[in-house]
Amino acid sequence: MLRDQSSLRPMANAIRALAMDAVEAANSGHPGMPMGMADVATVLWSSFLKYDPADPAWPDRDRFVLSAGHGSMLIYALLYLSGYASPTITDIAKFRQIDSVCAGHPENHLIAGVECATGPLGQGLAMAVGMAIAERRLNAAFGDELVDHRTWVIAGDGCLMEGINHEAIGLAGHLGLGHLNVLWDDNRITIDGDVSLSSSEDIPARYLSAGWHVTACDGHDFGDIARALAEAAADPRPSLVACRTIIGKGAPNKQGGHNVHGAALGAAEIAAAREYLGWDAAPFEIPEAILADWRSAGAQGTAAHAAWQHRYAAAEPALRSALAGCLDDSLSQQVSAEAYIGALIAKPAKIATRKASENALEALQHAWMIGGSADLTGSNNTRIKSATAFAKGSYDGNYINYGIREFGMAAAMNGIALHGGLVPFGGTFLVFSDYARNAIRMSALQHARVIYVMTHDSIGLGEDGPTHQPVEHVMSLRMIPGLQVFRPADTVETAEAWELAIKAQGTPSLLVLSRQNLPQMRTEAGDNLTARGGYRVRAAKAARKVVLLATGSEVALADDIAAALEAQGIGADVVSLPCWELFDAQDSSYRADLLPADVLKVSIEAGVTLGWQKYVGDGLTIGIDSFGASAPADVLFDHFGLTEAKITPQILERLA
Repeated sequence: MLRDQSSLRPMANAIRALAMDAVEAANSGHPGMPMGMADVATVLWSSFLKYDPADPAWPDRDRFVLSAGHGSMLIYALLYLSGYASPTITDIAKFRQIDSVCAGHPENHLIAGVECATGPLGQGLAMAVGMAIAERRLNAAFGDELVDHRTWVIAGDGCLMEGINHEAIGLAGHLGLGHLNVLWDDNRITIDGDVSLSSSEDIPARYLSAGWHVTACDGHDFGDIARALAEAAADPRPSLVACRTIIGKGAPNKQGGHNVHGAALGAAEIAAAREYLGWDAAPFEIPEAILADWRSAGAQGTAAHAAWQHRYAAAEPALRSALAGCLDDSLSQQVSAEAYIGALIAKPAKIATRKASENALEALQHAWMIGGSADLTGSNNTRIKSATAFAKGSYDGNYINYGIREFGMAAAMNGIALHGGLVPFGGTFLVFSDYARNAIRMSALQHARVIYVMTHDSIGLGEDGPTHQPVEHVMSLRMIPGLQVFRPADTVETAEAWELAIKAQGTPSLLVLSRQNLPQMRTEAGDNLTARGGYRVRAAKAARKVVLLATGSEVALADDIAAALEAQGIGADVVSLPCWELFDAQDSSYRADLLPADVLKVSIEAGVTLGWQKYVGDGLTIGIDSFGASAPADVLFDHFGLTEAKITPQILERLA
């Protein structure tokens, strides 16, 4: 029920005051959007959003995503005013400073009430699609009594212009995600000026064509806002609410113009705004009566939370136990590849690591994993035999056909992971990781356990040619902090990588897999050696003069080279480095034992050589520092010098 409008206006003005004061204090930020959307946000948070400030992680809370993350002061103000422990008013007063959790854009790992990091425009909305997917999947498993919540998004014109928006809304409409509601800040202003400078499309028509429900409201009329939000909540389709607003509402001389978008208002305009709004409080002070109204609004969720806890306690023990296991991730932590790898050791196989990945998934997948592919299921091998489609009206499925939407898939998987309860994985070709790269980066920044399955990992894919042959991609992905990039050499390393990826709470993983068949290098059972990031595959028999470092398909090549060197009395170790991130985390003595200072170190990888110098020093870096070509794989490896016959002489020359 809508609160008395006499209290709503001061509540909304409290958001405006905090936004303009914080941006002014920092002399940096975006006051326009928070001030313009203050009325809409006040209605949402006081009458529609289901949340409990005392427990930001309550599983059945509504998810609120500020996709227009540049307007971060909106969510910081909402969290403080409604009674969350973080941020404090001191944090807000230090907006955008090193010792404040109130970063320039909302970051989920800094504040518990921030569901996802929303800096790059459009990704917040796309992650919200993933959250809505997760809600429907868990609802199908546990029913309305335990899982029945909505995902609300505030998005701006920039979010709706970005290409990822097209991918996200197409997927959401196709899946019929009716618990997803997007509130569009239709202020018709961008940083450069009026939206008409760069866009003339019919946005409501675009959403309608994607299968969405669309409505509109006056974003400064509380009653009309409430009507539109109620309409959106009631419709079985995902909803877009076009909220016609005035950017910078309350700043009398600057509101409605692009100059209020991304700059402090200035002391004179803030003084004028205080007079215009009738706001007499000092900066960062909220009058007691207004704060009490906000805290009362926040406390409304206490009853809903308590009712949910009662339903949870009254649920059948098996159902309650299953939900608890889903939420605490116990099934993932129980995953073990030991028995499966034992079977591999007993019966070695020469297969592509993309096929080895499928086989490992068959053995290791558990009930709360949800897979998919960007229209390359048969190539990525991400669908196991028991998988069923997650589709409109069939939300109990565990496999999503994402379509040709690599970026949208990656962002949706971030949302699924951040929602909680599910472990998402999805596939495409490695070369198309470029399309998804910023979402992959956001996986790492947000500590989201997303598993990327990237196949066709090198020139080994063959005839498709250089447009499809990744050469720089593995190395560039290794540069992302906190991303575990695995390039396994065989079926055993692939299984070990899957175990590590599934168990890696708070860490994304990316599996780089071959199209061509690879021999099984590991023939003895033991510890998960991939967990160390690098290990010795072959020890020198003669006096060690060389250490060959390789990943993926080139480990077998390194083994052939080592054999050729040993035949000439030159001792050579072979070290497999399936995951640099994990190897760099090992203690210095372990790394020094594998990479001693007194030998020639040679790296071999079918990709760019830049980066390998950190391990080989002034040794040899063998790779491909150009684009590929179109030919069968064996022809290409010979053409680019990645054969024993062409590499061994280079090593001998260096040793001479």
